[in-house]
Amino acid sequence: MWLVIAAVVVLAIAAVAWMYAQRQRHDRLRSHFGPEYERAVRETGSPAKADAVLTDRAKRVRELKIRRLSRPQAESFDREWTRIQGMFVDDPDGAVAAADRLVAEVMSARGYPIEDFDTRAADLSVEHPRVVENYRIARVLAVRRRRGEAGTEELRQAVVNYRALFDDLLKTDEGAIRRAS
Repeated sequence: MWLVIAAVVVLAIAAVAWMYAQRQRHDRLRSHFGPEYERAVRETGSPAKADAVLTDRAKRVRELKIRRLSRPQAESFDREWTRIQGMFVDDPDGAVAAADRLVAEVMSARGYPIEDFDTRAADLSVEHPRVVENYRIARVLAVRRRRGEAGTEELRQAVVNYRALFDDLLKTDEGAIRRAS
């Protein structure tokens, strides 16, 4: 009889420990991913499925060997960004296209695969969860630009959104590049 009671107690403790560990994992994911976590819940339909998707994403990105930029690389990209911002006045359409290309170049230099947009956004969400939504918005506006449906204000907003991600990606081993503008 005591053996059965002991077994039930051990199983109960194991169940409580497992539930606690799951809750901790869930809370860590939610805290780390922030708004991206809520997006994953909406897309998958449940917190448990979102947890699985985001855990898989994080595992995939850990295997990518993402690296920071060297200071010379970051400074070169920063100069190119300044040029793109300057071209916006005369060629907003071209500036948006150039900003999109530059963000992809920075991602590639950091080690992110850039094969398709959805994969890029998912990969970025692991280390840049607070700005990945800016990237998605910028991309939607860039697509509207290509179809001739975006006005100048939307193009300006696309550049602003690309910049949020660009600045986050521009970190070097020594820290962030201090932007003058």
